[in-house]
Amino acid sequence: MIETSKQALANTFVMYFKAQSYHWNVEGINFPQMHEFFGDLYEELQGAIDPFAEEIRALGEYAPKNLDEIFRLKSIDGDNVATNASAMVADLLIANNQSIVTLNKLFGELDAAGEQGFADFVAGRLDAHKKHGWMLKSILKSGE
Repeated sequence: MIETSKQALANTFVMYFKAQSYHWNVEGINFPQMHEFFGDLYEELQGAIDPFAEEIRALGEYAPKNLDEIFRLKSIDGDNVATNASAMVADLLIANNQSIVTLNKLFGELDAAGEQGFADFVAGRLDAHKKHGWMLKSILKSGE
């Protein structure tokens, strides 16, 4: 449960940084919309980082203490190699889907351990990622 908690936090941190980086670097005809979308996404993810770390501390464990530890713990790809808006969105969708896998695993572990408060927080994160996934998939959908 502790390692899965740390992995979920690391994934959130890496996805946050991906969205922040894409916010900074997006270009193209849809720049204003994508810049705003990536900004909204990174702000939402950033808002989850501190509560995640505090939940880990409430379990009596230490949250990751440096970027090396974040990168060791994450289960999503940390490389930001996308160079256009569509590739950026596709990269974030992959990261989001992996985050959901980890959050689902964590929810089950927390529920089994009777950690209802933390499980409730994770359920909220799952709802947020479900919405992120819907938006990311909608952006990638070609006009029909």
